[in-house]
Parts: sequence; structure tokens; C-alpha cells
Amino acid sequence: MFRSAVFGVLALAPAMLISAPSTAQGNYPSKEIHFICAFVPGSGADIMVRFFADKIRKKTGHTIVVDNRPGAGGMLALTATARAAPDGHTILVAGGTAAAINANLLKSPPVDVGKEIRAVAAINKIPFVVAVDSKSPYMSLTELTEALRKKGSKSSYGYATSFAKVIGESYKTVAGLQTVDVSYKSGGDSLNDMAGGLIDFAVIDPTLALPQQKQGKIRLLAVSSAERFRPTGNIPTFREQGVNIEFLGWWGAMTSAKTPDDIARTINRWFADALADPETATFLINSGADVFVLSPEEANALLLEDIQNWARLVEMARIEKQ
Repeated sequence: MFRSAVFGVLALAPAMLISAPSTAQGNYPSKEIHFICAFVPGSGADIMVRFFADKIRKKTGHTIVVDNRPGAGGMLALTATARAAPDGHTILVAGGTAAAINANLLKSPPVDVGKEIRAVAAINKIPFVVAVDSKSPYMSLTELTEALRKKGSKSSYGYATSFAKVIGESYKTVAGLQTVDVSYKSGGDSLNDMAGGLIDFAVIDPTLALPQQKQGKIRLLAVSSAERFRPTGNIPTFREQGVNIEFLGWWGAMTSAKTPDDIARTINRWFADALADPETATFLINSGADVFVLSPEEANALLLEDIQNWARLVEMARIEKQ
């Protein structure tokens, strides 16, 4: 059985500038803060990052720039964060789970995530979902699995994150599929190809999936959590449909590993204050996620633990290092 390690778990795009009068105490922050997003504008990740940029700007009065650094499944964003000055002015807002997986996917990674990246806050817990086009004949994961077995290597699925790939490859391994994986820069791109009949299904985040489902564009067949996840509604799990896997990831705020403790605590407080706002809880639930709060020490300990655990899970999913 595949279980997630934590809970049972990029060309520069146009930036968004959110400015306000500075009310900082001491020397930090001394200039605009950059929130790094690992995916393109308009993606589920981008929506999440921009929500917190706006929320923290309003609560602190600090100037925040959102920089989209898509590419390599998040590794370009990790590299930009690790190479930035360790002064707290560059903050990666992204999947902690994805960062841990990325640490195990490359033979010679440009960044040693465990040594060069520091998690300073947690943001949410979130599963991923299996989606098919609304015109698809498959009404359940069981029906999809049967069809994929018949199609063999002529079947395919899309993914845009390392977390999604691990889920997809684990599904293939447990279900005995030969489905080909297709990488995309964004989940939205995979949905476009799915609508065109170029791929059979996609593994995507619920922030993107739920609005698409409400608009009648896609059908959601399975959620990767161990049990039905309240924010994603009544979507059945993989396990309920005979595929014994479960994955629940987490998002957080990360900086260069050399960022001082006092700055890490300040950033952690910004996110904790934002998460305490009922509006944030509503936003996360509507995005298919749930509030997750940790101290800087707990967040980084979780990241380091995940890196070790995902080494085993990536091997079990039969993903070869590139």
C-alpha cells in the first residue's frame, strides 16, 4: 500500500505588485518582499499565492511582489529561493510536499532542499484529485481503471507537479497500468488536452479542479486522501474504489536555509495571523484545502522528515531519477 509520508502525507512571468505604506519594525523588511510562485499566473498555485500576498499586505502594510517562476515541476522556484539573499525578502509559497519530492527526483539536483531551503510556516493540508473531461464515459475510478487496462500503453494522463506525478505513478503501479505520463507546465494545460481527447485523465489540485467541476467542464473521480476530505466534498477516495493508495500533502512558506531565526518567526507570525482570519479558512475550504498551522521549527522538521520519507515513496512508485 502506498501511504503519504506526512498525513497517512522558471522563465520569469509578469509580476503582481501589491504596495502599501511600510509599517515594519526594526530593519525587516527593509524593501519589497517577493513571494515566489512555482507555477504560471492563473493556475491553482498562483491563486493560492496571490490570496496570501494580498492578505498579508493588508494585515502588515508591507509591499509584496508575486513572482511566477514556473518550470521543472517547481525546481526553478526552489532554486531562485535558495540562491536569494537570506534576509527574508524572498519567500517561496508552495507545496512543502512537492519540495520534498523534488529533492528525490533528480540525480544531480541544482538545490539540496534539505540543506539550502528552510520551511518557516505551514499554510494548508491538501489532497489531489483525478479528473476526466465531462464528456468522458467514465463515471468512477473503477470504470476508468478498466478502460486504461484495455488501452495499455496507448492510454495517458497529465500532471503538472511532482506530487501529482507520484500519485499518478502510484495509481499505475497498484492498478497494474501501462498508462503514459505527460508533463505540463500547469494543470489548466492538461485539462485543455483532456478536453481535446489527447489524454485520458489528469491528476490536479482541487483549487483548480473544484471551479472547473462546478462549471460542468470536468468530472472528479477520486481524491487522494485516506478518507473523504471535507473541503473537496463527497468525492470518493482511491481506497474506496479498490486502489490502495493515500496521499495528503501540505503547503508552506519557505526561505533560504540561512535566514535568521528572528526573521523566520516574523514570517511565521504573518502567515499564522492570516490563517486565523475566518475569510482565509473559507477561502481554503473553497479551494479544497484545510488550515494547517505550525511553528517555524515544526514546519522545517516536517520538511526534513518528508524528504527522507519521500525517498522511499518515490522508489515504491517506480519513478526513475532524471
